[in-house]
Parts: sequence; C-alpha cells; structure tokens
Amino acid sequence: MLAFARLRELFGFSSQSRALPNGATLATLWEQLVAERPDAAAMRPSTRFARNGVLAEETTALFDGDEIALMPPVGGG
Repeated sequence: MLAFARLRELFGFSSQSRALPNGATLATLWEQLVAERPDAAAMRPSTRFARNGVLAEETTALFDGDEIALMPPVGGG
C-alpha cells in the first residue's frame, strides 16, 4: 500500500504491507487505517483510491498481492 502527500504524513508511512480479512474492500482498509489514526478521517471525502494502478471505488474487493494507492487531492497551477 502506498500513501501520498498529506496522507503519508497522517498515517506515518509511504509504503506498507498489511494483512486484511477475506472479503475486504477498500472501505475495510480505510476503516482500519482510520481506527489507528482518527485524525485522518476528515480526509476521506477527498481521498481517491487506486488498485493495481487503476482508480477504484471504496467498494472494490481486495486480493492478496494488490497494490493500493491512497491519494489526496492534487492542486497545481
């Protein structure tokens, strides 16, 4: 799992492996992370997920070996 920008700061990692229960989704993963770092909960509305390099919804099922990216909004100009 990869975390970028502000999420990397909040969760305290840029790359991490994590075991999840069978039937886990991206929402399950997010709930685990926020249980450990409640201050990150406010980032959920603007956080995007990618599974194996493809944007994914929080209902997306996860499988062993998936690469997950947690991405906050990106601004620029």
